[in-house]
This record gives sequence, C-alpha cells and structure tokens, in this order.
Amino acid sequence: MSTTVAPPAPLRIGPLTLDAPVVLAPMAGITNTAFRRLCREYGAGLYVSEMITTRALVERNAATLRLIRHHESEKPRSIQLYGVDPATVESAVRILVEEDHADHIDLNFGCPVPKVTRKGGGSALPWKTNLFREIVERAARAAEQIPLTVKMRKGIDGDHLTYLDAGRIAEDAGAAAVALHARTAAEFYSGTADWSAITKLKETVTSIPVLGNGDIWSAADAERMMAETGCDGVVVGRGCLGRPWLFGDLARTLGTGHTAPAVDATLGFVAQAFRRHAELLVEFYEDEGRGCRDIRKHVAWYFKGYPVGGDLRAKLATASSLAEIDDLLATLDADAPYPGAAAEGQRGRAGTPKRPALPEGWLESRELGDAASATLADAELDTSGG
Repeated sequence: MSTTVAPPAPLRIGPLTLDAPVVLAPMAGITNTAFRRLCREYGAGLYVSEMITTRALVERNAATLRLIRHHESEKPRSIQLYGVDPATVESAVRILVEEDHADHIDLNFGCPVPKVTRKGGGSALPWKTNLFREIVERAARAAEQIPLTVKMRKGIDGDHLTYLDAGRIAEDAGAAAVALHARTAAEFYSGTADWSAITKLKETVTSIPVLGNGDIWSAADAERMMAETGCDGVVVGRGCLGRPWLFGDLARTLGTGHTAPAVDATLGFVAQAFRRHAELLVEFYEDEGRGCRDIRKHVAWYFKGYPVGGDLRAKLATASSLAEIDDLLATLDADAPYPGAAAEGQRGRAGTPKRPALPEGWLESRELGDAASATLADAELDTSGG
C-alpha cells in the first residue's frame, strides 16, 4: 500500500463530520469531563467518555449518571458503553437517545482485563458471533439517528482472531464505524501494535470508516498509520497521557484547516497545562480536595523527561489545594526546553503477554450456548480497557 499521505479530509461518522480524523480513546479514571475539555481546548476531533457499564446506567447508578454528563462546551458528546446482555445494552442506548445524553455512542469490545474476559466480556465476547451480532444490531436500532460505533481488538490470541468477522458483522448490523486496537487480549498493551491488521480490516470493511488504534505517541505516528494502513482516522489513548496538546499537533497535521497554535512544550507550558487540568478536575468534582487528589496520578506523565526533581514530584503528588499546586509550580524553571527523546515514547500501563482468562469451554464453539450464557451475568464490572 502506498505511503503517500492523501490531502486531509474530514472524517464522517454517520451524520457527524469531524474537522480532524482523531478520536480520544476511553480510559478509566482519565477521560472524564475535565480531561476531555482540556484536550478539546488544544485540538479537534471526537472525545469519548469513560466507559459506562450498561447495567449501571439502566439501574440509574448515581456515579454512572454523573459520568454521562457533559459540559456545555462539549460538542459532539460521545459516550462509550460496555455490556454483555443484548437487552440491557439496548435499554442503555435508549436512555442515552431518549434523554438526549449523546451525539455518538461507542460499544466497547476491547477490554482485555482478566476479571472481564474470564466472564466472557470485553475482547472475549466477539468470539461468540451470535451474541456479538445481536448486541450490535439491537444497539444500532435503538440508537436511531445517533451514530453507533464499535471498538474491538484483533481477538483473544493469535490462534483465535475475531476482528475480521466482527468487522463484517458490525458493518452489516448498522454500525457507523469500527475501530481496531491492533493487539490481541493476550498481548494486553505489550509489544508493538500490529498495524497490518488495520490494513486487513480496512480491506474487509468497505462501506463505513475504519479507525486505527495502537502505538500512536505523536502526530507523526498518526500520519504514518493512516498512510500505511489506509485507515480513515486514528484513536489515541495512552499517547495523550500528560500531553493533552497532542490533539493540537494532530489537528495541525491531519485536520482540515484547523489553526491550533504551535506548542513549544517548555516546562512552563507543561506546568500551565497541568494547572489547567487540576482546575478543571476541581470544577468537575465540585470539590477542591478531590480534584487535587485526582490530578496526582498525572504528575509523572506530564513531567516525564523534564528537570523536575523527585522531591518536587512527590510534593505535587500529595498537594491538596490549587494554591499549594501554584506554589510548587512557581519553583520550576519555566524556560527549561522540551527534553526531546526523554519525553517521548510509551506512557501508561503496558503489562506483559499473558494467557487470557476465559470461561470454561469458551473456545469450543463460536456460538453462545446455555452454559456460556450463565457466565455472562457477572461480566459487567466497572473496569475499562481496549
């Protein structure tokens, strides 16, 4: 396939048109309203919520109802759902549509976490083609005019790939786009994503957009993925941890006339982004202490490679107020330049390859039988991945 990059074109997902073919991947505990707003301030694209468990939404869990709320500045509004029961998924989609909570809905079939896959959920579920088909068909019908998309992995392991079958099923079932994290569940987040699988999926699914996910750490990586695979857009997860301005880089590189300001990435610039993130978290939680506790997990990501000593990092990771954060950031050398390679590369969890945990006898058939159905009841846990 040619590696020549075509002129930028808007990404169309159903009735939605995105100025940049870029999607923020859902990440548990990360992609709340605060982080989505921050990323949007730098760039363009589609910014997806944390994964919402369908059972919790249907049962009107208070924490879940908070997570589906969007700030008035968030347009279009995007929510990812996770579920294993077709009726429950359908009911959750109807809630989002009828109560006007979303302009885009994504279904997660990519979670590799053992406590999910051992119950037949997440990236284990597409192996059961009849169940996968019913979930997507019923969800797509319930979504009506709201575009519904599917995010998945290559499969369970190298001997049990599901993505091509799942792509065809999703396309036929009414999905508006499919996204592929080019790893298996067994690989978790380790090693190198297999972009050739994205190429194969693009060749297989031809009537709706195909989005690629995996190992996008920079705008150059996104540009290369689109050129090498022919995919219609990219999904960015761990690459934006501590770097919300990556969406500005992506908008300038891939967008259609987007004028995101250039980034100098000095230490002062990074400190301002960190402070803005903390401020938005305080607003989101309506609690300064809780917002400042939540920003702590982002410290290492923001300041990776920069001359910020361990003592100061530790203090930032224990700060309990915005005023305390301001005092600590004021001690930094704001003019310290971008450190280059030291700040690049992998961020977030990687893990190691492992044998996927699956229900007993799960791989014996591609169809869901009564015994396998019984294991699905406990699969809807408050976890994320993909």
